[in-house]
Amino acid sequence: MPGIDECLLDAMRLPGARGASVVDWISGLALGTIGDSPNGDHEATAAESAELARMAAEHRAFAATDEVTPPPAPGGAGSGGAGSGGTAPGGAAAGGEADSPPPVEDVIVTNRDSYHVMRFVRTTFDSGVFLHLWLGRAEGNLALARIRLGEIAERLVL
Repeated sequence: MPGIDECLLDAMRLPGARGASVVDWISGLALGTIGDSPNGDHEATAAESAELARMAAEHRAFAATDEVTPPPAPGGAGSGGAGSGGTAPGGAAAGGEADSPPPVEDVIVTNRDSYHVMRFVRTTFDSGVFLHLWLGRAEGNLALARIRLGEIAERLVL
């Protein structure tokens, strides 16, 4: 099973790959980087992309529809306050198992000359890690990149 460096090398083999990193979205730290960075600083890019990943992972609006618990009926039993249930950071239901999948598979940001694909990595411990691939739009294939990052994330051993 490949580690961070091998997975990053695999990501850079994708057509149009400009740079890749493995980022802890809770701390914003890059666990590994390769290639170029959009702003010339891998650590700053990791921190900025972690903010976006954290926002997507922590907000129910972006969760899979089968993971969102409908709110209780007005005046019904179980209408709790702010501390009741919900989704904890990392995608596990509050009090749930740490190895549950993140609520979001990936986040894709497009601009006029590139794509940013952030693929969440499922781990056996409570973590928030994602693969970030910076892909040139003219040379890259977004669909292929998304599929391959999913495969790489499945194999990644942390």
